[in-house]
Amino acid sequence: MQTPATVLKVLDAPVWRARAAAHARTVEALTADRLARRVEGRTHPVDDFLWEYYAFRPAQLARWHPGPGVGLADGHEREGWSGYLVDGAGTAYLDLERFVQRRGRTVAFVRDLLRATLSRPGRFGCFGLHEWAMVYRADREDVRHDWPLRLGAEGTDAVVESHQVACSHFDAHRFFTPEAAPRNTLRPTREGQLDLEQPGCLHAGMDLYKWCFKLAPAVPSDLTLEAFHLARDIRELDMRAAPYDLRDLGYEPVRIETTEGKREYAEAQRAFSRRSNALRRRLLEVLDPLAQTSW
Repeated sequence: MQTPATVLKVLDAPVWRARAAAHARTVEALTADRLARRVEGRTHPVDDFLWEYYAFRPAQLARWHPGPGVGLADGHEREGWSGYLVDGAGTAYLDLERFVQRRGRTVAFVRDLLRATLSRPGRFGCFGLHEWAMVYRADREDVRHDWPLRLGAEGTDAVVESHQVACSHFDAHRFFTPEAAPRNTLRPTREGQLDLEQPGCLHAGMDLYKWCFKLAPAVPSDLTLEAFHLARDIRELDMRAAPYDLRDLGYEPVRIETTEGKREYAEAQRAFSRRSNALRRRLLEVLDPLAQTSW
């Protein structure tokens, strides 16, 4: 078996093994608290979200992938890894043809979604009310997180009722309570995702992590890890602006029911929009060549 022309460079074994080990150490440090909590039976409303909602395990994140066009010399241990081939010289590389055959539709969808999102201006007037709508008029046993509501149930409901709710993200909107859903000015659906996704949406920014790991090993691990950091930072803002009182965990609330809190939230949202768009462009640089491969 010959290394295909799609492999543009081959990394020497000491080089790529050092990069893989450094990546694994970084992920180990990032996930240590998560693993400890699972052993001890504890939960965390901010840090557990990426693992439970997106279902990408720490061990999967710890695997380092160079992405398309890069061969790994003396890469025999990657024989049998999903998405890899090893040639007669022992060089491991992405099986590009088979990857595109299997994941071509996902590649095409994610490319279209990223381009559509980049084509639109961000909207910065939602103020994180999606989390409030998820507990609106809910019985206590139906509230998703076992943390007190900062304004109480009546105060939380009053915030929803005194604001215009304008959530554009289907996977946030689908968790609205039945009483809150009709209050949303938009009607996001899975089928209409390409029409509504916009870069000001915190959930659209977090989803970049999802698209990176769903398209592994074609997406380089440094990009996936950067998307993880972005998603983790966004989740913190998401929960600081939520109706829950998380001060015992060290999270000061963003009081979106006030003028000052709205300003703070929108400024952070704009900063995340810039970071998200930069990652969207980098991910497109990876996916565009894949899309040019026939499937």
